[in-house]
Amino acid sequence: MKQCIWYTVCPMRRFYEKGLLPERYVTYYCKENWHECVRYQMEEAGTYHPDNMRQDGVIDKTLV
Repeated sequence: MKQCIWYTVCPMRRFYEKGLLPERYVTYYCKENWHECVRYQMEEAGTYHPDNMRQDGVIDKTLV
């Protein structure tokens, strides 16, 4: 299965590994439908996005 090219450096991976992000986000956005990930789209466009912005575009203040 092809995963997002940014996954290895994405803060979402780190939050998932810390147990702060449900597996469903990583499975859906990072490994299956990465082209739908808002973070991926912004990264590709060179647009700033905060580390605590989830893949669906929501700023999650619990992710630190």
